Amino acid sequence: MPGSTAAYVVSGALTASAAGLTYGYGWKGALAIYLPDGMNEQSFREDGLFVYFMLNDFGGFIGWLGVVVAAGAVAWMALRERTISRWIGWFSIVPVLAVVLFAGLTGLPGFQGVVGPAWMLVAFGGLAWGRSAIVR
Repeated sequence: MPGSTAAYVVSGALTASAAGLTYGYGWKGALAIYLPDGMNEQSFREDGLFVYFMLNDFGGFIGWLGVVVAAGAVAWMALRERTISRWIGWFSIVPVLAVVLFAGLTGLPGFQGVVGPAWMLVAFGGLAWGRSAIVR
């Protein structure tokens, strides 16, 4: 949709998530080779491994934040611009509110890794098999 700023937000946010998730899951693979019985188990002492443990704590979840930002932009496109089916827009508000409320109430920053994949599955399925204006 050439006149939609939100459409640019969706593509940028998903690209940012792809980069963040590449790092997050790359750190998991790196940790696996440095742990005992890994290929490079002697490369780091315990304090070096501690860094990898910290990166892995939320590394796989933080990258999903861009997906939740994309969900917010999709909600805008559906409910304000009417270029996406409205049910997808209402559904897209759920992960945005869930992440904001969960982080606000608990202080934990990784809930987007829980709701982001589910949102992608449902929203992308709705776009693929639905009648939204952007896919006509």
